[in-house]
Amino acid sequence: MPQTVTPGTGESRRIRLRWWTELPLILLVYGCYSAGRLLARGDVSTAVDHGLAILRVEQFLRINAEHPLNRLFTREAWLGVPADFWYASLHYLVTPLILVWIFRFRSAHYRAARTWLMTSTFIGLIGFTLLPTCPPRLLSPEHGFVDTMAQYSSYGWWGGQASAPRGLGSMTNQYAAMPSLHVGWSLWCGVMLWRYGGTRLTKVLGVTYPLLTTIVVMGTANHYLLDAVAGAVVMGAGLLLAPHVTRGVAAARTRLAPPVARAGTALRARLSPAATAVTGRSGGAGSPIVGGGCQTSTGERIPRQREDRLGPGAEPDTSPRGAGEGAPDWDLPRSGEVESLGKTR
Repeated sequence: MPQTVTPGTGESRRIRLRWWTELPLILLVYGCYSAGRLLARGDVSTAVDHGLAILRVEQFLRINAEHPLNRLFTREAWLGVPADFWYASLHYLVTPLILVWIFRFRSAHYRAARTWLMTSTFIGLIGFTLLPTCPPRLLSPEHGFVDTMAQYSSYGWWGGQASAPRGLGSMTNQYAAMPSLHVGWSLWCGVMLWRYGGTRLTKVLGVTYPLLTTIVVMGTANHYLLDAVAGAVVMGAGLLLAPHVTRGVAAARTRLAPPVARAGTALRARLSPAATAVTGRSGGAGSPIVGGGCQTSTGERIPRQREDRLGPGAEPDTSPRGAGEGAPDWDLPRSGEVESLGKTR
């Protein structure tokens, strides 16, 4: 179970993860992701210009690997059809499954992993908004790309417009190619499998899953190579910003807490040094002397009870009966009783 440190106190307390609070948060982020893709449609001509600019840069650098991959997937249906299924489904299945796995079995690392994923997703939404980009499959045919999702649409549930279910292609933003969150999320999944899987198989999957996803998004003509690189950069930026986001959320939660709770936290922080000092003077942690110098004997509940019972000026008896707890109780006669017995004899 993860621990968190309360700001200003240096004390750690356990926080229990609850799925009924985490699930709405995940759904909220996914809703923002979907809404951001819809709102960031942008001008189609601007998106096409951005796509062509990326393609020209890749051709200049001779890194346009999407051309040969797309020709291969178009020619070989045994590669193209599984690739389309991969692109249309695993993006939405593997990521939440790994998130649930970390929640259940690696809970100490869950909050950091979830914050990293969410922060990177919001950075990707900023990219969709500022740089709407036409994917290769939507460029004019003279640029040499074939839309494999449309070519093999009879094999799957998606339509010819996008990877969305049939009839819903118009409800998605098809010009949100930069950055590729397909690649970014698969990279996050790979890191989680590598770090927390604990077996050789999970390490192999942690490496192959993001690599195959990168090949799939280019072979299906959904992303450029630079889109995949941008997706990895977004995940790196999210990893760097996640600790700052965590601290900001904790500070905001403290400011928004009820005044009574804040006052109680401050009071505990002020009293903790005094409590430590009292415990240290008492000679042992957790066992301070409460009597403050007042001795009690067996059967007495209130200090000085014997003086009150004997009356003013009376001396407390010094028999072993008053030696306190732990002394042997021999039930010996007191001094006055001894004198009375001598006179009687």
